[in-house]
Amino acid sequence: MKKIVLIAALALALPFAATAQTAAPKAEAKKAPPKKQVTRKAAKAVEEVTPIADETNIVLTDSDLEVAKRVSLGKAQCELGADVTVAADEKKPGFFNVSTKGVKYRMHPVESRTGAIRLEDPRAGAMWLQLGNKSMLMNQKAGLRIADECQTAEQVAFAEEMKKNPPKSLFEGADAAKK
Repeated sequence: MKKIVLIAALALALPFAATAQTAAPKAEAKKAPPKKQVTRKAAKAVEEVTPIADETNIVLTDSDLEVAKRVSLGKAQCELGADVTVAADEKKPGFFNVSTKGVKYRMHPVESRTGAIRLEDPRAGAMWLQLGNKSMLMNQKAGLRIADECQTAEQVAFAEEMKKNPPKSLFEGADAAKK
């Protein structure tokens, strides 16, 4: 009889012992300290004081240097109250420091087929596209426009001139050629 009671007690106790062993690691896992995340404000503060890396393996061609001569420098006012500052790098001709909202890029000219002035920072994936009447700053990696409708004083004057003397349409006179 003692054997039957002992076997019954063990049969009842075994499932509880197994449950206690599997519950212990779960309780320990819950006690692990949470991973700390860097806030957006802290990341921005670090980025603002971090100097732009000036080492580069990019070698500019003569045509790139010619494009660099046409880059509009200074502060450009953009839509929604944003602004972008473009400054030539004094240490390395043809390179530019472009900054907005605490973000800094080190850009170099890239020849474009359209004639637009294009500066790129391949490390950050940023691009500054400058036309005669406006410019824009884009993040190519994220596919976003960082700043749009940006204009320096030169570009404002060019845009006003375009309003007074609009360029000819590509199709203007096309019908006359058919006759």
